[in-house]
Amino acid sequence: MDILAEVLDRIRLGGTLLFHFELGHPWNLALPQRPYALFHYLSRGSATLALEEGRELHMTAGDFVVVSRGEPHEIYSDRRTKPFSVNDLDRSSAHLGVVRHGGSAQPYATMICGKFTVARPSRGSVLELLPPVLLLKPAEDGEWLEAILRRMVSESAHQRPGQGVALSRLTEVLFVEVLRSWVKSLGPGEGGWLGAMADPHIGPALQLIHERPDRPWTLDDLGQRVGLGRSAFSARFTRLVGQSMYRYLIVRRMDEAASLLESSDEGIARIATRVGYETVAAFSKVFVRHHGLSPGRYRAVRRSDGGRRQGDLLEAEVAD
Repeated sequence: MDILAEVLDRIRLGGTLLFHFELGHPWNLALPQRPYALFHYLSRGSATLALEEGRELHMTAGDFVVVSRGEPHEIYSDRRTKPFSVNDLDRSSAHLGVVRHGGSAQPYATMICGKFTVARPSRGSVLELLPPVLLLKPAEDGEWLEAILRRMVSESAHQRPGQGVALSRLTEVLFVEVLRSWVKSLGPGEGGWLGAMADPHIGPALQLIHERPDRPWTLDDLGQRVGLGRSAFSARFTRLVGQSMYRYLIVRRMDEAASLLESSDEGIARIATRVGYETVAAFSKVFVRHHGLSPGRYRAVRRSDGGRRQGDLLEAEVAD
């Protein structure tokens, strides 16, 4: 089982390209708070990204930044220049072709901006694992980044049937590559379960939990399977994943149960069994604590909201 692929499929990752800028010095762009992650790729020139609390990141050509929580921020070549809100851009021209902005002086810069969206957020999802601001410098293997983004720019340049789907799929590929690049840079104990997948002991344990969430896993069972004693396994798991094995198992079970409630017509008793609970009462108690709704209510709400949520996402793609 590919754990990352499974998780990304569950959360229904999407996104699109928002702007392709050609910028003449001086320039200053302001991006307001957004309910999704934003990314910026500086393909030429240099810039500074500033967050409201005062943190600054200096970007050079080839840098890729993800503002994971959609916090308001500015990107500029000259801080003294009055910020121009992207909300004031002509939306149609922003979506079709290049947006030229700023002054007429060198140095010139080119930048691609877009968003990553999650239609079904869950606790400990990949976007939550990312730091609030992630700066990648994929200089050595940056060809993948250039290739994907060039294709996204080309796809955005002309309105064609299936454009939204194509851009969403390209964004998914982009996000996977961003995660791979980030994971390579992580040290021990960083990145939660995503970073822990590379550990020779905890990685196989995570695999077992994801393959069989219904099993009554214990620290002794999993530790023995991956070649560690109970105490050593427990400490290593908590240190690398950021939560205990038992807590992680519950989260995995609740995510699996939520997915089954949304996507299947199986009875609640059957779903309870499939995620490791002997009684509906025991399952329901944990489910309510985790999701805030009973399993039956959760299924009804998610299915009634399904069409509206998809419609809202589509409208958001158009509006942005």
